[in-house]
Amino acid sequence: MPDVIEIVATVLFAVAVIHTFSVPVFARLAHRNGPHAGCWHLLSEVEAVFGVWAFVLLVCMALLRGSDAAIQYMDTRNFTEPLFVFVIMVVAASRPILELVGLVVRALARLLPLPREVATFFVVMSVVPLGGSFITEPAAMTLAAILLRDGYFRAAGHTRFKYLALGVLFVNVSIGGVLTAYAAPPVLMVASTFGWDSAFMATHFGWRAAIAVLLNAAILTWICRDALTSHSIGTGSGVNASDDEPARRPPVPLAVMAIHLVFLVGVVLTAHHPAVFLGLMMMFIGFSHAYRRHQDRLLIREGLMVGFFLAGLVVLGGLQKWWLQDLLGGLEPTVLFWGAAALTAITDNAALTYLGSLVEGTSDLWRYMLVAGAVTGGGLTVIANAPNPAGYAILRPYFPNEAISAGRLFLSALLPTLVAAGMFLLPLGR
Repeated sequence: MPDVIEIVATVLFAVAVIHTFSVPVFARLAHRNGPHAGCWHLLSEVEAVFGVWAFVLLVCMALLRGSDAAIQYMDTRNFTEPLFVFVIMVVAASRPILELVGLVVRALARLLPLPREVATFFVVMSVVPLGGSFITEPAAMTLAAILLRDGYFRAAGHTRFKYLALGVLFVNVSIGGVLTAYAAPPVLMVASTFGWDSAFMATHFGWRAAIAVLLNAAILTWICRDALTSHSIGTGSGVNASDDEPARRPPVPLAVMAIHLVFLVGVVLTAHHPAVFLGLMMMFIGFSHAYRRHQDRLLIREGLMVGFFLAGLVVLGGLQKWWLQDLLGGLEPTVLFWGAAALTAITDNAALTYLGSLVEGTSDLWRYMLVAGAVTGGGLTVIANAPNPAGYAILRPYFPNEAISAGRLFLSALLPTLVAAGMFLLPLGR
């Protein structure tokens, strides 16, 4: 039987999920500029939702069990992932890295037998998410979201296009990181326990994910082909321009790009060691300040907000084991796949796979279905996959009232989610 704290944590978790789906309501209240507009604005920041309710949980825990119990619980939480996402957002979103990725995207687009605008959009929606298997999903999300922002989202209106692009982006990043065993949070949580290496991931998950990503990007590109060729939603250019200076600036020197790339690789390679990658970020900030003529504003505020969101998810999610683990353990593999995809939408796919890894006596098929379902459902909501809040924070200002409707995001991500499900449910061949 769950104890009082676990019940309180589950109730607060449910409230936080409902709050996440309700942020457009608070955004409309904030835009009325009433006496409490500031409070409504805070409640409309989806990146703050889970952090706020995690704080409420800690207060409840201190009142019911004492402050020592609350502090002890916090000391047992692992905040490596929120810290890593914060750091990788700041580094990956720097102007030299963006220009380097922009060069690669444009070079790949020129190889495709398509109009430049169409080819560029396809590459952004497919190749960049698949790159998450090597530079980690949070980095891929950050880069793809900024490329979309600068190339396509700045144009006013076109809300339907923006939701479709966001839904495909979230799904493609969630499944695009499974070609290796270290880049996707839900895979990383179980790879050691299940004995999965990158070769296993590539042969069992990777080719399926790659086909699904390409299909999703191709379908979206085909739907939007007329708007892309007419330039009504942008041309894909703009990566070399800052928010305050739309005119093209001199390109970043290759040496500066190379040094930023070294920082990015260093952060990725030390993703499990916060003391190291936080130290690298300090050095990175110092270097960026020294060569600030080649920089745009670093996404430190946005990164901190995303880290706060994920830290709140860690605190609240840590007390959901009492119902999630038993629920997962009693499901047959195929039912588990769809159950994991659905549960991911209201929890977090990394937390879900971790709890599933604690279930004893599971088969190889059961384990495959657990992880496949978790990554398949990773694009349905902002809380479903750790990198999603990063994309949300970068693109949210370009939606009406600077808020993204959870319902419209879910519907926009539904078709690409079903495409991914179809690929992962193909026979395993054994």
